[in-house]
Amino acid sequence: MTEAALPAPVAAPSVDRERLAAIGFVLPSFVIIAGVFALPLVLLLGVSIVDANGLTFANYRRLLGTPYYLGVVWNSLRLGLLTTLIAFLISYPAAFALARARGALRSVLLATLFLPLAASVIVKAFAWTILLRSDGIVNETLIALGIIEDPIRMIFTETALIVGAVNIFLPFMILPIYAIVAQLDPRYAEAAATLGASPLVTFVRVILPLTLPGIIAGVALVFSLSVSAYVVPTLLIGEKYPTLATAIAKAYLLAREPGFGAAAGVVLLAIAIAVVAFSARLSREPK
Repeated sequence: MTEAALPAPVAAPSVDRERLAAIGFVLPSFVIIAGVFALPLVLLLGVSIVDANGLTFANYRRLLGTPYYLGVVWNSLRLGLLTTLIAFLISYPAAFALARARGALRSVLLATLFLPLAASVIVKAFAWTILLRSDGIVNETLIALGIIEDPIRMIFTETALIVGAVNIFLPFMILPIYAIVAQLDPRYAEAAATLGASPLVTFVRVILPLTLPGIIAGVALVFSLSVSAYVVPTLLIGEKYPTLATAIAKAYLLAREPGFGAAAGVVLLAIAIAVVAFSARLSREPK
């Protein structure tokens, strides 16, 4: 009686080898990210809560417990909220116009959108100071048109700050929305109209939900950039509108208070992380 033939041994899967290879590829990037980004943030947190006497939260009590610095925090949030809202109101229809443009017109519009990104924020902020000063182009145009008789003060006002911030950060709102709008299938709107939906209902129930990922990305980008802006408020409004970013600069460069500057930096970072985390959660929620 012959023994039953044993089944041929199955080759062990190379899962472990692939996992090790993946770890080998990822590890250098992880080390670089940890060293360049995570470690400085940990050190920043340490500076904010440790002084010569040991562990302390005095810097946070000063920042979050005094009316002046609470006003500074509110100024940063106000700048971020107003800039984001106005940029969205401009960018949403602009993204649709850009997506529906064809040929050379789309190329020109895209060029006008991308070219300002090549210039630094400092250059664009200085350009607004030239435009808005008493003898600037805006005042001279208004006088020439007979709208005003004497130059009006535009620079170093909150209006100038918001206008400049919206102009500088506008591309970061348009591009994510445009990327989604350009992929929309027009048959969705046609199907909704066929089923009897009005244009308003079609927009609210069909178009808006489909473009929500682009809106979330644009809002997160613009708010994070504007709430932490330093150059724009410094050049366009100065000391009249202190923000967390300018408070950090003063603490490090003028007052020589690295602990307080680090605390302000941690609070600013926490605001940015909260916005990004909330945006990520919204984008993952089932529609």
